[in-house]
Amino acid sequence: MKHRLRTAGMFLLIHCSLLTTQALALEVGDTAPSLSLPSIFADQAAIDLDALRGKTVYVDFWASWCAPCLRSMPAYNELYNRLKGEDFEFVAINVDNPIEDGLDFLIDEPLDFLIPSDPDGEAAELFGVIGMPTSYLIDSEGTIRLVHMGFRDGDMEEIEAAINELIAD
Repeated sequence: MKHRLRTAGMFLLIHCSLLTTQALALEVGDTAPSLSLPSIFADQAAIDLDALRGKTVYVDFWASWCAPCLRSMPAYNELYNRLKGEDFEFVAINVDNPIEDGLDFLIDEPLDFLIPSDPDGEAAELFGVIGMPTSYLIDSEGTIRLVHMGFRDGDMEEIEAAINELIAD
């Protein structure tokens, strides 16, 4: 009987933790939090999300241990390069700890967009990220217009259409 009560208590604790995390996750219509993170590259400036207001911004949380994240990065780089010159910025927040794991990936797959580093997960916590990859499309006013979790075949069309719609506004 004690074992069943302990098991039920653990289930309830885990279940409540998940509900709390999900309740805190940012959703469409929420305002993106202010944050400033160092670049993953030691010789580049910090990235301040507030400094990007006025642009459409796609924020993607990724890690080198996440297979869908690694598959998405080249596609995101192509998208970013197609949209250069628009009022658009792509910010790929790397959550690897140690940072060197993310840098190792970037040696083999150089990317052209901003890549801040969040090894302690503080930015991921602000956004309420519960899985990798998770992305947020933020309009020029700082409002979240799309939350996208995971990365599957066909996702780029949906993401690019949403970005283009905001850029056109």
